[in-house]
Amino acid sequence: MSGTLKGKFRPDNPDKYKGDAGNIVYRSSWELNFMKYCDSRDEILSWQSEEKCIWYYDPVAKKKRRYFPDFMIQYKRSDGIIVEEVVEIKPARQVKGPPVNPKRKTQSWTREVMTYVTNQAKWKAASSWAEDRGMNFRLLTEKDVKQWSNYGKRT
Repeated sequence: MSGTLKGKFRPDNPDKYKGDAGNIVYRSSWELNFMKYCDSRDEILSWQSEEKCIWYYDPVAKKKRRYFPDFMIQYKRSDGIIVEEVVEIKPARQVKGPPVNPKRKTQSWTREVMTYVTNQAKWKAASSWAEDRGMNFRLLTEKDVKQWSNYGKRT
């Protein structure tokens, strides 16, 4: 499982990182792979990880909470246009959500439902926040990030 890998990322190009380049933390191999991608690709002009706070209303806890999106990136497209995006990386099963009518409504299923509802609220707030600033919001899964697993590796 990817969620067990945690550590600090040391960028080869710390000048591209907008924040504390000495304290970049990854919480999964997917995040680590995306960090390597951002650090090594010339089209990525700048990036940061969990540096921005977005407030959202959590319908499960019934209160306002803070959300720190995984990444904010600025990159140059092949046509020369510069794009800014808020990027969140989640397991595909969390993006898809739990089954609507399972055979048994277990505690595990209930937790999955609550996580899904909370994540939906976070992503809606992040999407709105990004749109208000002329940015995009992008949700990536391990299927998207897997293609980047070799970036940043020494050959």
